[in-house]
Amino acid sequence: MKDVSFLNPEFFWLFLLLPLAIAWHFWKGKQPSATLKISSVKGFSNQYSLLAKLKPYLIVLRLLALSALIVAMARPRKVDISSQTKLTKGVDIVMAIDVSGSMLAKDLKPNRMEALKKVASNFVKGRPNDRIGIVLYAAEAYTKTPVTSDKAIVEEAINSIKYDNVLQDGTGIGMGLTTAVNRLKDSKAKSKVIILLTDGVNNAGFIEPETASQIAKEYGIKVYTIGIGTNGDAMFPYAYAPNGGFLFRMMPVEIDVDLLQTIAKNTGGKYFRANNNSKLEAIYNEINKLETTEIEELKFYDYDEKFRPLVWIAGLLLLLEFGLRHTVYRSFI
Repeated sequence: MKDVSFLNPEFFWLFLLLPLAIAWHFWKGKQPSATLKISSVKGFSNQYSLLAKLKPYLIVLRLLALSALIVAMARPRKVDISSQTKLTKGVDIVMAIDVSGSMLAKDLKPNRMEALKKVASNFVKGRPNDRIGIVLYAAEAYTKTPVTSDKAIVEEAINSIKYDNVLQDGTGIGMGLTTAVNRLKDSKAKSKVIILLTDGVNNAGFIEPETASQIAKEYGIKVYTIGIGTNGDAMFPYAYAPNGGFLFRMMPVEIDVDLLQTIAKNTGGKYFRANNNSKLEAIYNEINKLETTEIEELKFYDYDEKFRPLVWIAGLLLLLEFGLRHTVYRSFI
């Protein structure tokens, strides 16, 4: 009976009647019945056969039959459920990520860029039904991955992010936001979202961030802004070491909070501050909850009814009991 459910389990209460049926049977068996008096029973002493011994147990067949009928009335059945999902209202998301040298600061562990890559990758995994793109920016900006539903490509793009001097160093927030808007302006999705992350102030590029936010608003694009970096000072890279690595020193963390709040407010988004790894993860989790995708799920149920064999068994047991009682165990007295 594995994986079997019952449509009408309330019929199992009928099992409480079985003890009453047994009690009735034994009470009825003690009622006075016709008797035959003979002078001696010696001639019958060795004729007490096995069949005679089994006669009192005919009631067992009837009880088994009743039990089978009770279980049958409870409607045992197996259910095979298949589902089909249909995306009804999707979300197109572009993550605009600051990749300037300051993203190597070590106030997040092991540094801001690596912490972001881990959290962003988990965010992508949690959005299986949406399209996501990646834009990288420093003083300039470019599209690393266009908006796509292929999550493997997006995750590979995130994992390959590194500081490599491909872009001129600096922080062009307006450039990054405008490039992200260009990726979404022709989208037909129900909701269009940009997650803009930076760790500094706008000091490069020829497009003002406020202008870029107005363009995003005109296209119905919501921008969530994230300022990443601790409060106070952090270990920043400031020069190359002889071995090709970086030299670090303590420097103040500067994030243009007012600008990021203005961008978010203008577009109907929200500003967040990530000053440690756990806060950064919590921010992406909150955005994940704020931007939900509506999915229509169709479920198909295939029922395999199991009550019919039980009815046949009950019928056969009753027929066997009736036949034995009126043939082998038929009484002439």
